[in-house]
Amino acid sequence: MLAKVISCAVVGLEGAVVEVEVDISPGLPSFTIVGLPDAAVQEARERVRAAIRNSGCNFPMRRVVVNLAPADLKKAGPAYDLPIAVGILLSSEQVQADVAETVILGELSLDGSLRHTNGVLPMVALAQERGFASIIVPEADAGEASLVKATKIIPFASLAQLVSYLRGEIPAPEYSPEENGEPGKNAPLATATDLAHIKGQEHVKRALEVAAAGGHNIIMTGPPGSGKTLLARSLPSILPPMTNEEALGVTKIYSVSGLLPQDTPLVTQRPFRSPHYTISNAGLVGGGRFPKPGEISLSHRGVLFLDELPEFGHAVLELLRQPLEDKVITISRAQGSLTFPANFMLVGAMNPCPCGFYGDPFRACTCSHSLVLRYQQRISGPFIDRVDIFIEVPHIDYEKLTDDRLGETSASVQTRVEAARGKQQERFRGTRLTCNAEMTPAEVRDFCKTEEPAQSLLKAAMKQLHLSARAFHRILKLGRTIADLENGDVIKAHHLAEAIQYRPRRME
Repeated sequence: MLAKVISCAVVGLEGAVVEVEVDISPGLPSFTIVGLPDAAVQEARERVRAAIRNSGCNFPMRRVVVNLAPADLKKAGPAYDLPIAVGILLSSEQVQADVAETVILGELSLDGSLRHTNGVLPMVALAQERGFASIIVPEADAGEASLVKATKIIPFASLAQLVSYLRGEIPAPEYSPEENGEPGKNAPLATATDLAHIKGQEHVKRALEVAAAGGHNIIMTGPPGSGKTLLARSLPSILPPMTNEEALGVTKIYSVSGLLPQDTPLVTQRPFRSPHYTISNAGLVGGGRFPKPGEISLSHRGVLFLDELPEFGHAVLELLRQPLEDKVITISRAQGSLTFPANFMLVGAMNPCPCGFYGDPFRACTCSHSLVLRYQQRISGPFIDRVDIFIEVPHIDYEKLTDDRLGETSASVQTRVEAARGKQQERFRGTRLTCNAEMTPAEVRDFCKTEEPAQSLLKAAMKQLHLSARAFHRILKLGRTIADLENGDVIKAHHLAEAIQYRPRRME
């Protein structure tokens, strides 16, 4: 008898419908899976065989053939265990049920219990889009699956429980997000550093506020121990909370990557990723035999912090040029191309030279001029042009370190940042833009209106600093953000003066 069960695959960040066809025919006992399965899918034979037996059912001692259609789509991962098991039980007539409008997902243990499965959110979203009536998922994934509204989620803890449901012996279990609780969107960040506890560096805190308000990229330069890493780690505490749409997009990425904690079905805090400088190209931008998101996609809608920036390989940094402009990364392989989102804030930290003390008033630099120049030239001009803010982080004085008074809290700064972002959302209503840093030259022309003195100042800066066209537009976008922080409609001269101060001095 032939049985068909509907399941899903994940291609990039999107789902794809997969039909699991099971045919049981007379012949020597065998179990074959076809349809471009990978090793994890081939190993499903042993898991399914043991799970069926340990769930009180009989595994048919006949010729069993499982086809995963469409056959030209590569199948990866253990999410097909449960639909294969249900197909075998239907084909062997141990269970009689109509599952034509039901999508079934889940990995099986040998004892028949259901395990967490990666990529549930995009697969459930696809099922809802295709109009399927219900979706059967492991109990551990019910919270994640319920993020897709208007979809009937039926969670099960084991294959035996699912068999009882299909036989009509028990009612369908129901999952209620209200009863199980949902994470609060404005819960404080447990890992973020409050700006109030960082001594001194007020001008750097101001630069971070401007960067957060407009979504601008920033690079901090200073000697070792001046607080660059601590300041970077405080940035998430002043960023505005994510919208529901942004949270779902980030959750989808973490679900596919297998990094979504089981007790956190929805990622509500902006990501903060800090890869080591030994990271590979594929680790940073994504890739692999079955391409997965890299660090730039895992930091989508959040912060990508690159500490010791010049130590990253030249080729690795150059890979960032396209996603910094386009906010997406396209990975091409022989079987096709996949596009992952990569709309992140880049935060870099670097020493001014290999020893770290070039220009420091307290310690002499031991590097030669040519060595300092080569060190700074590890970061190319086109990469520098894609960064809006360059700020120097100087040595901290003893008096500031021992001062018991606290500075302005992150909550106060976040309030101003949210107000500026709200002004930008109103400005960009009806467009794909979310913040000033995403503006193209066309939007800069429409939204970055400057007064006459500001135009004269910008003209003089262009001639004296020999700025590129990209740097010209970035100064205007930065001036627009500074004006938004002051709730101004027109960019004034002092707004542009502050924006120009954030241009690099030694690396032009």
